[in-house]
Amino acid sequence: MGKDFFPLDKQLEVRDAHWSAEVARQSVWLSGLVAFGDAARILQEIGQVNTSKSSIWRLSQTWGGEYQAETEKAIQGVHNLGGRDQIMAGETTNLERMGASMDGAMVYVLEEGWKELKLGTIFTVELAKVLNKETFEEEEIGQAQNVSYVAQLGGPEQLGKHLWTEAHQRGWTRALETQVVADGAAWIWNQTTEHFYDSLQLIDWYHATEHLAKAAEWIYPDQEVARQRWLTEYKKILFQGHAEEIAQTLTQKAAEKTGQAHEALIQEAGYFEGQKRRMNYLEMRMEGWLIGSGTVESGAKQYKERFSGPGMRWKRPFLECMIPVRSAIMSDTFDKLWQKIYYSPLN
Repeated sequence: MGKDFFPLDKQLEVRDAHWSAEVARQSVWLSGLVAFGDAARILQEIGQVNTSKSSIWRLSQTWGGEYQAETEKAIQGVHNLGGRDQIMAGETTNLERMGASMDGAMVYVLEEGWKELKLGTIFTVELAKVLNKETFEEEEIGQAQNVSYVAQLGGPEQLGKHLWTEAHQRGWTRALETQVVADGAAWIWNQTTEHFYDSLQLIDWYHATEHLAKAAEWIYPDQEVARQRWLTEYKKILFQGHAEEIAQTLTQKAAEKTGQAHEALIQEAGYFEGQKRRMNYLEMRMEGWLIGSGTVESGAKQYKERFSGPGMRWKRPFLECMIPVRSAIMSDTFDKLWQKIYYSPLN
């Protein structure tokens, strides 16, 4: 039998002489979930597949690179469509509400140190009944459904293009209404202006209340009861959409302080003044929109779980080809992409 003849290749759907399609798929899928050594042990224990950590690593490097190439191809394809007007031409409304969010998570890159992995989510916004913990009555609020994730180890412009590609592929330009909800990082709102300029914008409620809590600590550093009373009162004011009033109050409080307290309160006043147009929480909640960026915060935790675990250190090229594998798993599109990539014509 010649060395290039493998009678079981067709039956096992083998792309090379070592792995069947299913073993390769399972290996890459597991590598996007757990460390390579753990993936090998799972395959051996549950699948009775005798493999090794280094084999899983090699498969992941090969097919992760294919996922990366497919991602870059999609981004370039949407970029070549041109402006938003061209993309929207002839499209019809799909009657769905859609949302987006962006954030960052730290990962360690060998020879570079800790770097920010920028990530984003696209989701549909749907009404769901939940129990109000204060009134113990059911109410309808907006919730994120069908969440998909993207991430880039690079600058905000790369993430913006990637997220817009995902949004476009999911029908963003046909959505009835859209929103972007995120924290106050300037790069996020710059990318929103670039790609999602016609969407409603909102600062994440919990992020805003963290700023309010910091201000309360500077106003009442040694008075716990007064601090909590002030914070409770001004959370209500913030929720009602009166961020400008909060900015004015903090400016007045700053005038009563000196040194570090004065500077901190001026800074917090500037934050609320600068973001006031993105802080209409009551209105947005009543209209069925999200007021928190939980989708992207959850996403950050999931990326960090795989890429920033104890002792994990990555070379940039390999991390970059593993990111789309992790994203596809989190977005529940891994198998769809695998079918497209694995069975594409060989070059």
